[in-house]
Amino acid sequence: MKELYGKYFMKQKMMRTVLIPLCVIALYAIYTFGWRVLALLLLNLIAAVVVEYVCERKIFNKKKISEAVIITSILYTMTLPVSLPFWISAAGIAFGVFFGKMVFGGFGKNVFNPALVGRAFIYINFANPLTIFWNEAAQGLPGGFGAYILPHIDAVTTATPMLLFRNGGELTDLVNLLIGNVPGVIGETSKILILISAVYLIYKKVASWEIMAGTVLGFAALSSVFHFMGVESVPNPIYGMLIGGFLFGTVFMATDPISAAKTVPGKWMYGIIIGVVTVIIRGFALFSGGMMFAILMGNLFAPIIDYAVKQRAANKKAKEAAV
Repeated sequence: MKELYGKYFMKQKMMRTVLIPLCVIALYAIYTFGWRVLALLLLNLIAAVVVEYVCERKIFNKKKISEAVIITSILYTMTLPVSLPFWISAAGIAFGVFFGKMVFGGFGKNVFNPALVGRAFIYINFANPLTIFWNEAAQGLPGGFGAYILPHIDAVTTATPMLLFRNGGELTDLVNLLIGNVPGVIGETSKILILISAVYLIYKKVASWEIMAGTVLGFAALSSVFHFMGVESVPNPIYGMLIGGFLFGTVFMATDPISAAKTVPGKWMYGIIIGVVTVIIRGFALFSGGMMFAILMGNLFAPIIDYAVKQRAANKKAKEAAV
């Protein structure tokens, strides 16, 4: 089995490090929502691997595919509601891997985070399954471990903490937000696990603390300004960070080493852009969330930011040499 795996996948130590906290979050998600989480994970993994394998072998004539596609499929699954129809889920990951990664030349060449490209595709084309249909979160044991999927919240469009606040200004209990005892997408519920993951990834030096800090700084600063101005559509920054996918996106999506900024000053600017844009979309746009589009926008500006930083450093060096 090991030899067969090695025949088709290139080993990527960084990806295996990221896989550890993602597996913990996925296990908790199964407890929270049921075994359908695992079914979605396996489906998306198979679809992603098939698309990348066909592209790598038939278009680029390469022998192996990247282990990064495994991470992509898990991250994508973590951004979905558990009740999403299987065919929509598979279409999204296939689109994300192909148009978000392979059309740029494969691993290491993509401009945008492929997991978010896939989610953006189904969010735009199949909005109802992603924004209306939610399931109850588990309370007590055995929780989701004893069910395929937990009960659907019938005809309630304000089920998640994000929508509760946006539509009625209602604040969900902070303890429930931290432990994940709330409806939402698969991977965003337990903020405690996400924060622990952040510490682990920073300790292992596989995720940029500068990007995380910049994102939090940009979000907190603009949220504070709007909150103290009395803008009702923007909550206080602490609550804002704990609802929706802000923390999950900050830790796992914004820090993608391929699509993020590479220079140190660039990482700070990149993170601040994501945090600021998230607040603006959440508070004033039609979308209840905002992290997904904010990160994709950050991806768009990342090469420009790095170029500007490097050019400034080169100009400074040239002036010093001329003196």
